[in-house]
Amino acid sequence: MSRIIAVLLSAGCCLTAASAFASPARFIKALEKGQPQHLVVFGTSLSKSGAWVSLLKETLDARYPGLVTLTNGAKGGQHSGWGREHVGTNVIAHRPNAVFIEFAINDAVTRFNLSLDEVRENVDSIIDRIRKELPECEIIVQVMNPAVGKAEGDPSHRRDQNAYQEIYRQAARDRGLLLIDHSIAWNALLAREGEAGFRKYIPDGVHPKSVGYATFVLPEILRAIGLPGTR
Repeated sequence: MSRIIAVLLSAGCCLTAASAFASPARFIKALEKGQPQHLVVFGTSLSKSGAWVSLLKETLDARYPGLVTLTNGAKGGQHSGWGREHVGTNVIAHRPNAVFIEFAINDAVTRFNLSLDEVRENVDSIIDRIRKELPECEIIVQVMNPAVGKAEGDPSHRRDQNAYQEIYRQAARDRGLLLIDHSIAWNALLAREGEAGFRKYIPDGVHPKSVGYATFVLPEILRAIGLPGTR
């Protein structure tokens, strides 16, 4: 894993090298000033056990040794309704400087039967409560990869995935929050190489392998947060 980080940092950017870095996120600006930062990750199994979390922490530790604390408040198999109930204990109680939020992939799961309106209310509640109780906390909204391979009728089938993802995009736009939309690269891969190519990185159709996170997810996070190249 450290070799992957070394390659990314030595390049001064990421695998999507054609994209310019964004203006640095607030927590990155603080780290550049030597200020310790506490990050919280809040979402589904894609955050709880997704390799992007450890890859990001390792990247930040390499650049800002001893300054970053990361708490993983995600839980596998959950959706925004769970997030709404647990935002107090899993996010606010830690009083982070920044939080990464994603639940869209499970909001669309058929067996949860969450309507778009319910999800919209959940997302609004999560974001608004954080903003009210932690007004200085930087909220970063993520849309992760689409899920493939579960047919209609399967309890893990995802319906109208883009519609559920769009709720998160709109919430970020409406509030001026940083949005990291990983679905763009994953959908491009699907269009280019089909499901077979997609499954090289996501064998079960839902959870990327470490190489998938290193190739598609971490680079986009680094670009979006504007992590400067090494000195």
